[in-house]
This record gives sequence, structure tokens and C-alpha cells, in this order.
Amino acid sequence: MAFQNETLKKQYWRDNLRIIGGLLAVWAFVSFGCGIIFAEALNAIHIGGYPLGFWFAQQGSIITFVVLIFVYAKLMDRLDRKYGVQETEDAK
Repeated sequence: MAFQNETLKKQYWRDNLRIIGGLLAVWAFVSFGCGIIFAEALNAIHIGGYPLGFWFAQQGSIITFVVLIFVYAKLMDRLDRKYGVQETEDAK
């Protein structure tokens, strides 16, 4: 990865950290918010016979984490193209 100047490099990493921060916020909300903090309120709703709070604590956070991995890869690919540092076929 080669940047033309230091300012461009700092902008890239600032955008990268913004993406990471946003995705971590989503993950924290689903894991801690839905699975722990709001679990009692969510338990009033049942899916497949199980309370929704239990579902988020057991499955929802894991599924969300896997989805966020793919979202991160897509967003980073877009960011790399924006700054012209994407992988080329030669690098693969």
C-alpha cells in the first residue's frame, strides 16, 4: 500500500477507524444491549418458542458478528478503491 502523501494516509486511517468504530458500536449494541441490558423487555417477544432476549444472547450476537465481518470487508474494499490502494490481480 503506497500513499502519495502523509495527508492522504492520515485521511485513509481516519476513515478506516470510523468504519471500525461504527461496526463495533453495532456489535456492542447487539451483544450487550439486546443480549443483556434490554433482555427482559425483549423476552416478551418469542421466536420459535424462545424469548427474543435469549435468542440475541445465544445466537444473535454471533450471527451479527459474522455479518459484520462481511460488511467490514465490503466497506474496506470500497475505501481502498476510493484512495487508490486496492489490491491488483498481480498481488493476489
